[in-house]
Amino acid sequence: MRRRRFGKGRLIGLVTLVSFAMSGPALFSASNLGAPVPEPYASEMPTLAGSPWTPEMAALGKRLFFERRLSRDGTVSCATCHDPKLAFTDAQPRARGIRGQVGPRNTPTILNRGIGRLEFWDGRAGSLEDQALGPIQAAGEMDLTIEEALARLRGDSSYREAFQAVYGGEPTAERLGRAIAAYERTVYSVDSPFDRFLTGDAEALGPEERRGLELFGGKARCGECHSGPNFSDELFHTLGLGQDPGRGFVTGVASEGGAFKTPTLREIAATAPYMHDGSIATLEEVVEYYDRGGTPHPNLSPKMTRLGLSEEERRALVAFLRALTGTIVETPGTSGTLEASSR
Repeated sequence: MRRRRFGKGRLIGLVTLVSFAMSGPALFSASNLGAPVPEPYASEMPTLAGSPWTPEMAALGKRLFFERRLSRDGTVSCATCHDPKLAFTDAQPRARGIRGQVGPRNTPTILNRGIGRLEFWDGRAGSLEDQALGPIQAAGEMDLTIEEALARLRGDSSYREAFQAVYGGEPTAERLGRAIAAYERTVYSVDSPFDRFLTGDAEALGPEERRGLELFGGKARCGECHSGPNFSDELFHTLGLGQDPGRGFVTGVASEGGAFKTPTLREIAATAPYMHDGSIATLEEVVEYYDRGGTPHPNLSPKMTRLGLSEEERRALVAFLRALTGTIVETPGTSGTLEASSR
């Protein structure tokens, strides 16, 4: 491994800023919810009082996640926009609901949301349980009232039996949200080339990717917001894109107008197009956008400044970002788990 650019102290500093070492997709530990979580994500799992996790709950939630009858015309499920084959996104600039309706924002991945804090781009949901019910009711997405959704579930004997077995009662709004969230807490990205590099595989990252890592934590300043094992500070920043009020609409705070949550960079090469509005098509264009300091905006984040990256540095940064693509897994215990898929 070349040490001219990465002395031991420098590398440790970058690792601390960017992420923590992972030991591969087979290593799981119990979180405070009881759900097995890949290391080191378990240490980041928030405490959610009153929301226990069981494999049976997650298995029911997985079935509901793929259930098209939770949309008015039976054509859309959670998985329509959060497609496992597309790293739980939809490859569209903006999300599409029933009757081909196009929403105002890009579909974010659900990967690693078990360690998230606030949900949706604007953080309007305080938990995955709250988030899970939102798209079902949204007119531009699944367009079904919760009462109608529950009536459909209660009218299916297999769902009645499943809810009885898991919760000891019939489908309710709380149980529906908890089940879907329980499944979403099982989905993680692990074992990327970057993770293997951190655990001692010196060949996992090539010279250009290692240069990109150095830039990520240094000159390019990416790690100031894309930090921790999920490469996200879970905070909200204004980058200058579009007229969407974002977080400001939720909080009513003028200075938060145009601010959106920092997305994870895990599987970023597989989740194009980018930004809250899907307006940037490629990683190369994303890096160019940040390099020029974004777009003028009254609330533009002070972190958005011109970076002065060379063409070679921009290429290296993109190479490192691509090295965050690993294997998508479901944690053990979820009935009917997806086969892990490497890209």
